[in-house]
Amino acid sequence: MKWSNRYLLILLVSTFLQSCGGESSDVTGGGSTSDSGSFDRVAPAFDELVPPDAVIEKLAGDFAFTEGPVWDRRNNQLYFSDLRSNAIHTWSDADGLGTYLQPVFEGDAGHDSVGSNGLTIDSEGRLLLMEHGNRVVSRIEADGSRTILAERWGDGRLNSPNDSVWHANGWLYFTDPPYGLAGQEQDPLRELQFNGIYRVHPDTGEVQLLERNQSRPNGIALSLDGSTLYVANSDGSNKVWYSYDVAYDGQLSNQRVFFDVNDQDAPGAADGMKIDVNGNIFATGPGGVWVFDPEGNHLGTIKPPEVPANVAWGDDGSTLYMTARTGLYRVKLSTRGEIL
Repeated sequence: MKWSNRYLLILLVSTFLQSCGGESSDVTGGGSTSDSGSFDRVAPAFDELVPPDAVIEKLAGDFAFTEGPVWDRRNNQLYFSDLRSNAIHTWSDADGLGTYLQPVFEGDAGHDSVGSNGLTIDSEGRLLLMEHGNRVVSRIEADGSRTILAERWGDGRLNSPNDSVWHANGWLYFTDPPYGLAGQEQDPLRELQFNGIYRVHPDTGEVQLLERNQSRPNGIALSLDGSTLYVANSDGSNKVWYSYDVAYDGQLSNQRVFFDVNDQDAPGAADGMKIDVNGNIFATGPGGVWVFDPEGNHLGTIKPPEVPANVAWGDDGSTLYMTARTGLYRVKLSTRGEIL
C-alpha cells in the first residue's frame, strides 16, 4: 500500500473515531487528542509504533512525584517510585494500586526528595533502587533486607543516584546528579564536585567513574548491541540527550549530542528513557515522551495530561507505562520492549 492510500485510510478511521467521541488523529503533525492526552505524529514511522487509535489510560493519581517504573514479570506487576512521598508503589490489573515500601529513607534530610528514583530488576528478580536520601544504589533481597551496592567513589559519597540500565556484560550503568541534595551543587553535604556517570558490578561492588563532564546526567539507556549509551541531560540551560560509544572494557568515549530540545518551551527536561526491540528510543522530555529512531530522527511525541519523567515496558512488553508528576499512565503500542 502506498503512503498516500494508507494516510487516507487513517484519516477515514480518525474521522469515524472522532464522531464516536473517541480519539482523533491529525496525520499532518497536529496531533490526536482526548481527555487523557494527545499524540504528535511527526513522521510516518510513528504510526508503525503508536497505532492511530491508541489511547492514553490513567491508572492512578494523587501522588507527589512519580518516577522510576519497572515491570516485574515474575509477579506480573509494576513497581514505581513516589519520590517526594518517600514510597515505592505497585500496580497490577489484578490488584490495582498497592504500597511496597514506605518509607524508603528514614530520617530528616531537610527536604522531601528523599525516596527512591529509578528502579530496576536483576536476573534473580530482585528490586534495585536509586536512592536519593540515602545516596546509594541498593538491592532488596529475598528476605526484605537491603544491600548497598554503591555509595562512594574514591573518598566521596555519591550525590543522589538517579537512573540505571543493565549492560549484557553484567555491569549496572547509573547516573548521579544532585537532585537528592537540598542545595544541589551548592549543598554543604555534597562531597563530589561533579555529576557523574558510573557503572557498578553487583557481585564485587566495584564502582567505576565513566564520565564527569556532563552537567546533569539523568535518564540512561543502552542500544540493543550495547555499543552506544544514551544519557539525558536534565539541565534547564542545556536540554539535550547525549550518546557515547561504549568500548569493550566498558569505558565511554566520543560524547555527542543525540538530540537537542533547547528550542522547546513545553515544561519538562530530558529525563528517563527506554529502547524498543528495534532500537527506537522512547525518551521523556519537554511535553511528553519523545520517540526517536536509532539515527536520531524525531518520529513523534506521546503526550499524557501531565509531563512524564520516566517510562517502562510492561505486560507482554507492548505496553508503555509512564510516571508523570502526580499520575501513573499507560498506552498500548504496536512495538515492544524487553521485560527484565
